[in-house]
Order: sequence, then C-alpha cells, then structure tokens
Amino acid sequence: MQFAFYIAGGVAVVATLLAITRLSAVHALLYLAVSLVAAGVVFYTLGAPFVAALELVVYAGAIMVLFVFVVMMLNLGSRATEAERALVTRGAWTGPLALAIVLLAEMAYLALRAKTGAHSGTMVEPKQVALALYGPYALGVELASMLLLAGLVAAYHLGWRRRSEMEKEDAVNTDRTRADSGRDPVHAGDGRLARTP
Repeated sequence: MQFAFYIAGGVAVVATLLAITRLSAVHALLYLAVSLVAAGVVFYTLGAPFVAALELVVYAGAIMVLFVFVVMMLNLGSRATEAERALVTRGAWTGPLALAIVLLAEMAYLALRAKTGAHSGTMVEPKQVALALYGPYALGVELASMLLLAGLVAAYHLGWRRRSEMEKEDAVNTDRTRADSGRDPVHAGDGRLARTP
C-alpha cells in the first residue's frame, strides 16, 4: 500500500506541474483531471475510500465540467474553434494517457489486494470526516469556500470581454444598412435609438 501511495503521489505531482506549465487550456485541463484522479487514489491508499469517492465525483467530475464550461465560454468565435482543433492532436494526449495508464494499473493492483484481504491500514468512516471538517478544521473549510467564490468571480471577469473595434464597426454597418432599407432596427449601433419611418 505504501508503494501505491508513492506512485499515485508522484503521478499527482507530475500531472499538477504539467497542468500549471501548459499554455493550452485544453492540455492543462487534461493534466488536471489526471491529477485529481491521482489524488483520489492517494486518499484511498490512506484508508479513506469515502474521501476518494468524493474526490472523483466532486472534483474530477463536477468541477472539471465547470472548467470545461469556462473554456467554452472563453473560446468564442470560429477562429478560436479552428485554433482549438489545431491544438488537440495525438501528441497532446500522450502525456495524460501515460499517466492515466499508470493510475489504472495501480487501481487494478489495489482492487486485487482488497479482494484478497491484504488491505493494511485503518478505515476512516464518513462520520469521522464530517466531525474533523466541521470541528477543528471548520476555518479551513470556510477559507476553501471563499477561495472557490473568488475563482467563480475571476471566471466571470475573464469570460466577460469588451467588443473589439472590428465587431463594433460590423454592428454599426449592419444597423445603418437596416435603417437605410426602411426596416425597424432596435438601435443604430452607437448607442442611439434608431428613428422609425
């Protein structure tokens, strides 16, 4: 079990470093997913299967979906889509795939040990986790929630963008064309209301 712990810890550290150093958001998300799965394996080897399941369901599942939504929100437009397609190549999957194979082999090894009853270590019950989180570590839980709130506000500000000059010019030209053709546009592009005939 100690060997499995060090392997999973090493995979988590390597995947986290690669997630931090990648320039592409998609590549960073792939490495972050592997890092979260490795952290779940670390918790399992420490005798906390409940926390390991929460790590996989909440972080590797729900939080990763939110990250994917943020990436989708930031990459608007056809040029961004083409750039994203060019980034996702076979080589981009090599690193996360190699780390995921190591984790899968380790999980199979742990499952085999659990089946044969060779599990060493003490089990941590969910009640003990709850008492620890909302007892002596309540301040840490509250600080983590504030950190997540700050991340949510930062994601909103990153996703909000000003219209470029080209987009403004396109909007003005379109509104003027509609106004000149006798249609009833809502606005004339520069903030003024359009006059209707």
